[in-house]
Amino acid sequence: MQHLDLKVIEQALAWCDEGETIWLCTVLDTFGSSPRSPGSWLCANGRGEHAGSLSGGCVEEDFLERLGRGAFDAPITLTRYGDGENAVPNVALPCGGALDVLIERLAPTPDTRAHLVRLREALQGHEPLIRRVDTQRGEHAFHPAPPVGPRVEIEDDVIHLRVSPAHRLVIAGVSPITAPCASFAVTLGFEVIVCDPNEAACQAFNVPGAEVRTTLPSTYISSQTCHGATAVVALTHDPRIDDLAMMEAVRTQAFYIGVMGSQRTSNARAERLARSGGLSQAQIARIHMPIGLALGSKTPAEIALAVMADIVRVQHGKTMDAL
Repeated sequence: MQHLDLKVIEQALAWCDEGETIWLCTVLDTFGSSPRSPGSWLCANGRGEHAGSLSGGCVEEDFLERLGRGAFDAPITLTRYGDGENAVPNVALPCGGALDVLIERLAPTPDTRAHLVRLREALQGHEPLIRRVDTQRGEHAFHPAPPVGPRVEIEDDVIHLRVSPAHRLVIAGVSPITAPCASFAVTLGFEVIVCDPNEAACQAFNVPGAEVRTTLPSTYISSQTCHGATAVVALTHDPRIDDLAMMEAVRTQAFYIGVMGSQRTSNARAERLARSGGLSQAQIARIHMPIGLALGSKTPAEIALAVMADIVRVQHGKTMDAL
């Protein structure tokens, strides 16, 4: 599965290569309840085909209908949907909120293609970027992104858009917890990769949107780019899989690393990782063990919920005492 942002840019690139003009829409701000967060993308071509989402339906319908009538011919258009001054008339969001949208008309030029390739590389984990859009001059530029910050910042006529790698979840091992965990992660917009050396287990695993690799998780982790938007979790209770996965994961930039087990099991694992794996105390401290929030989980689905809730907590920079 590709993260939705990556799908949008890949589709925009495909249309650009076919010589089609592209309209790239970005949610800039939301007011009240809104189904999509700032930074969300939608792209469309002149035939009304589109990828991505801005609101979940109503905004997309209006935008595509107006695009079909020849609107948005300027290089840059700013518009508001929902309640508020200067909002598009007769378009109300079902949730009662409002959102501001940046609409960019991109001709199929070599510069546009190079711009889209740079966006794709950032989403694939090459380098987080700030995309600077001058709404008056219609100019675009890239700058290195600081480690943390909002996805959208607006300063007068200049919009700064953070473009970071799509969130990825690598699951080490197929177990009863793996399927619900992968399903939750797909729903949350993660790119999900499940690794297990057991071919039969991989063939039987079926979660739409999750990619399955018949390989040792540690082998996959060591050979792939686990960038700073990657979470790695080991869910098998098999130390031959889980320990090796942890030993490789702590050598990556993954923002979350976790492994299942009781407190006693976790203490024993920490000793093994230090003794046999040669991990430092700082590396061991990066591992969430026991994994997940303490929700009193018992069933596989409850445990998976606790795991994904903890990943989302860390993803958004929430400390345990802030919950």
